[in-house]
Amino acid sequence: MASLTKVTKARRRRKAARIGKKKKRARTKAGTPKFPIHLEESKG
Repeated sequence: MASLTKVTKARRRRKAARIGKKKKRARTKAGTPKFPIHLEESKG
């Protein structure tokens, strides 16, 4: 059987990957913002 440390690290790594995927999916679904990003360039 694997050591408790290895099991814990693997579990944390899987959890982090899962959370990251959810956040990425949410960002993609949100799309681009409706406001201009570079305000100082658009003034000139």
